[in-house]
Amino acid sequence: MKNMIQRLNTIAEHARTKDVRVMIDAEQSYFQPAIRRLTLELMRKFNLQKAIIFNTYQCYLKEAHEHAQEDIELAMREGFFFGAKLVRGAYMDQERKRATELNYPDPISTSYDATNQMYERVLTYGLQQIKANPLGHIALMVASHNEDTVRFTVNKMKELNIHPNDRVVCFGQLLGMCDQVSFSLGQAGFSVYKYVPYGPVEEVLPYLSRRALENKSILRGAQKERRLLWKELKRRALSSS
Repeated sequence: MKNMIQRLNTIAEHARTKDVRVMIDAEQSYFQPAIRRLTLELMRKFNLQKAIIFNTYQCYLKEAHEHAQEDIELAMREGFFFGAKLVRGAYMDQERKRATELNYPDPISTSYDATNQMYERVLTYGLQQIKANPLGHIALMVASHNEDTVRFTVNKMKELNIHPNDRVVCFGQLLGMCDQVSFSLGQAGFSVYKYVPYGPVEEVLPYLSRRALENKSILRGAQKERRLLWKELKRRALSSS
């Protein structure tokens, strides 16, 4: 435990020195209390001038809004900057199987639509808190390949008068997935991060499959992206002839 905390502090200190962010990922709900506690402790120590450490909130959990609200209120009360990455979540089968085996309430939302509603609820609360507090004290990463979610975020930011150049809201997507959405956001002035999972193939492929389960729109987006690429290829071929 002591060695783990030392390694976390080393990473966070290096990130602060290089002025980059650290996104602490989320795992199964039965690991989350420990991860959440460690992340908040890192925020207390390193988020004193800006949001360097970000916690991840899985919006398929029924308690996602409650946890996000508690943590934002804690940060504002204690005076440290707060960063949150919003995802849907990818351990549905494991969570439900364990809940059944150990006879405790299922922590997962009852449907994909309910998860979308929770995502929008947590996101709306986060944006409202960005507006209600000094600029920069709260930062959000909208980690989603769902075009409806991206559109909802952009519209809600306009409604609350939060500008892309405020640099308090960014978007995160996998490299090679929904690139047409990423490019459009970038051209509109939004901060967009494309991330690349790396490691042994046997570990990376399950990770990518969980991302597909987490966001079913990825598959629809891939079909749309192929159509757009084919359309662009034909346009270039015809224009050069």
